[in-house]
Amino acid sequence: MNYIIFDLEAACWLGRPPKGYNEIIEIGAVKINEYGEEVGRFERFVRPTVSPVLSGFCKSLTSISQEQVDTARTFPNVIEEFKEWGGVYEDPYYICSWGNNDIKLLNIDCGLHKLDSEWLQTYENLKKQYDDLKGGLVKGTLKKIVIKEGFEFTGKAHRAISDAENLAKIFVKYFDEWIFV
Repeated sequence: MNYIIFDLEAACWLGRPPKGYNEIIEIGAVKINEYGEEVGRFERFVRPTVSPVLSGFCKSLTSISQEQVDTARTFPNVIEEFKEWGGVYEDPYYICSWGNNDIKLLNIDCGLHKLDSEWLQTYENLKKQYDDLKGGLVKGTLKKIVIKEGFEFTGKAHRAISDAENLAKIFVKYFDEWIFV
């Protein structure tokens, strides 16, 4: 069993997206095996196709440059590479994120590019489970929760690989507590 702890960054604006889509611009993930050990990392930028120019707000928030997305591959190529890296074709797996926004973005981008999304069915919302584990509403950002759990938040907030790495710390700490059905 592999657990793919992932996070996404998407194109963003102050207000509504000009063409209706917040396309994924970065995928970051950490793969944890059945023993709670990290066995790999994945970090790729994604070139948006509907609104290819990042807003100033987005570049400032994420620290992702226009050049980084301009030189990246498009979503269909990157998501195929992600699925192969994650072992979704041969190994049992769960994909896990902090909250439901990331899984929604994956579903939307799969639909936008007319790609199969069946592989997203083995998904788990770790924020919901963490909330259940702690007996109440989770207050604060992932960064605040990581620090509250006694870890140093490493990397940059609003960067997919950093958020995935920090979420993996919490995942491993409570490895035997998560429920997967």
